[in-house]
Amino acid sequence: MKVGYKLFAEGFGPREIVEQAVRAERAGFDFVEISDHFHPWLFGHGHSGFVWSMLAAIAERTENIGLATGVTCPILRVHPAIVAQAAATTALLSEGRFTLGVGSGERLNEHVVGRGWPSATIRHEMLREAVTIIRMLWSGGYHSYRGEHLVLEDARVFDLPEEPPPIAVAAGGRRAAELAAELGDGLFGTEPDRTLVTDYREMGGTGPAYGEVPLAWAADDGSALESAREIFRFGLTGWKVQSELPNPVNFEAATSLISRDAMGDVFGYGPDPERHLTVVREFVKAGYDHLVLINAGPDPEGFFTFFEEELSGPIRDMVQMPLG
Repeated sequence: MKVGYKLFAEGFGPREIVEQAVRAERAGFDFVEISDHFHPWLFGHGHSGFVWSMLAAIAERTENIGLATGVTCPILRVHPAIVAQAAATTALLSEGRFTLGVGSGERLNEHVVGRGWPSATIRHEMLREAVTIIRMLWSGGYHSYRGEHLVLEDARVFDLPEEPPPIAVAAGGRRAAELAAELGDGLFGTEPDRTLVTDYREMGGTGPAYGEVPLAWAADDGSALESAREIFRFGLTGWKVQSELPNPVNFEAATSLISRDAMGDVFGYGPDPERHLTVVREFVKAGYDHLVLINAGPDPEGFFTFFEEELSGPIRDMVQMPLG
């Protein structure tokens, strides 16, 4: 069992994100996962730094903690050739501690380059081609590629690590789980859905399964729930909404009626560790073996201390239940 911390780059400036990664290493987390966005989800978030700059700084400021994108979309806003180069450089700077998480993206971030927003079917086809291009470039030498959606012309990544970084593919259903099993080295999920991990394993996926666990620590329940609503209410809209809305103003409208009580139905919250551990167990039972703890509470430092004193030991003692 590996335990990671979600660096919420939409909610904090780049320097604070780097400091949180350093603090996460001191707290004993195994890895940090960082979002790769152009826009924040909500206006109140106020940030959305460039992920590759933050990863480079984190790599230099830390020694042992793993790094991962959660997740990068390599099909529209950024060409997969550039992602291949950026990921290879990050792997070198971190001395092999980096995992490239990829997915089919959200309109929120990808529409900004004016290339439209394809259907989910087309996006999965593009993701397949993108992963093919990335792996091709990581094999060394010059390469060209002409797919139905993406083109690579006479390109080479010169600085490559001895071992390419693993690729974990985000999935919200069977079709993406199949892609993760076929082309990826791991799976990314955001819900404690046992079916998703089972599908991934049954289709040949043998890599780690990353699951984002929603928590919100505060010294009292009310503050925790209010913070969770302010910071993370967009997460309750579901993937069919999250992938389609174009701007923060649309997410503000779509989430205006989500209540604090609704957040409590999904999040571990407040000062009681058992309430948090109950949510963690749901992801363990679903088959996830790399748990990414999200803190939607108002106090990151308080959460780190809470993890060190109350969560770390019990989580690491959890035994993953067999699938099936």
